[in-house]
This record gives sequence, structure tokens and C-alpha cells, in this order.
Amino acid sequence: MSVFPDAKHLCSWAGLTPTVRCSDKTTRLGHISRQGSPALRAALVEAAQMIPTGGGPLRATFERIAKRRGRKIAKVAIARQILTLCYYGLRDGEIRCLATDRVRGEELEPAA
Repeated sequence: MSVFPDAKHLCSWAGLTPTVRCSDKTTRLGHISRQGSPALRAALVEAAQMIPTGGGPLRATFERIAKRRGRKIAKVAIARQILTLCYYGLRDGEIRCLATDRVRGEELEPAA
């Protein structure tokens, strides 16, 4: 994982970050860039499709985004979060981001 300085660079490499168009003070975020590996992106979106059937903080995030922006955008957002969690899991050997439930603000039991 030393190739990527942080998770944002990995997500950008995978094509899961939005395109940005800027002019003076106006910034417009567009669709995902789709640069990088189509197979990785497809696998992550496929994994994100299973999140609503499970539980945990990723499901709560999915439901919150889906209610506000739609299910398709929520799937891509969760795919990016999965890739970010994988980055930190491979880099540090543990996934600390799943330790708290940000929706309710209460501690979750650590995964075994």
C-alpha cells in the first residue's frame, strides 16, 4: 500500500471520485471519473449492493445517502467507503473506522 500516500489517492486511482469542473469561484462536482480498473470498480459496487441486506454502520450510511440522493449514488458512495476501509485495513492491519456508529453516536462491539 506504499504506492498510495492516502486512501483518497487510491479511490481516485480506482475511478470512484467525482470529476471537478472549476471556474473562478464556482465548483461543480460531476459523475465519477471512471479512470482506473473497471473490474475493481465493478467488484466494489457489487459488494456495496449487499450492504442494505446486512447491518452495521455502512448500512446506516447507505440508508441515509439513499434517502437523500438515491440508491445508485449511495451504492457508489458505499463502494468508495469499502475501498477506503480496505486501504486502512491493509496499511494498518486493523479497521478502526468501524469502531463507532456515527449515526447514533454510540459504541459498537468490536468485530471478532
